[in-house]
Amino acid sequence: MKNFTVLKKMLFVIGISCMASSINAQEESKLTVTPSADIVSNYVWRGVYQTGAAIQPSLTFGYGGFSLGAWGSTDFSTTAKEFDLSLGYQSGGFSIMATDYWWAGEGAKYGDYSSNHYFEGSVGYSFGEDCPLSITWSTMLGFDGDKDASGDQQFSTFVELGYDVNVDGVLFTPSIGVSPWTGMYHKAGTDGFALCTVSLKASKEVEITDKFSLPIFGQVVIAPNQDNVFLVFGVSL
Repeated sequence: MKNFTVLKKMLFVIGISCMASSINAQEESKLTVTPSADIVSNYVWRGVYQTGAAIQPSLTFGYGGFSLGAWGSTDFSTTAKEFDLSLGYQSGGFSIMATDYWWAGEGAKYGDYSSNHYFEGSVGYSFGEDCPLSITWSTMLGFDGDKDASGDQQFSTFVELGYDVNVDGVLFTPSIGVSPWTGMYHKAGTDGFALCTVSLKASKEVEITDKFSLPIFGQVVIAPNQDNVFLVFGVSL
């Protein structure tokens, strides 16, 4: 009888564990829709200045580990406009993503895939809370926009390492970005390995009311390869 009681307890625990796993799997498989927007003082991408103050909305659909996202940027003073589509998958700390960049500007033909689109493949890994280090490798994969003066594909590549540190509710993220060979991130007249960015980002949620807080961030970006420096402020909605 004692063994039977123990067996019943074991079966009960196993049953509860299976139910919990099933619920977690179902929750992970639910379709999620995430709209958001950033307002930034200026738009700097991988150490290269893009525009002044801009609004950058996004819409992301998620299902399981898969995501489909649209991201855009429109500034407040010119006809600059960007529209990017991405398809990604994440499992644990590993992630992979394919992105279609389009930043030809207002009035340009979106369907011109011969020169106005840039296609990139990215892989990344985040080591988790015990070692909050992340690394991402991104390489442009085709089309005329990434060719050099001789017409050869450059396969422009950007590798970034970041590390998160939380200090009294402020998330500090120092990072470094490099381009291992000549590509679109290089200043004219330079080639080979390039140190593109050395940056420090600080993010914090400012409490407005008991039920609402506003995420803000500030970022210092030093771009050695471009011989430039930027200070960016942003608000996330």
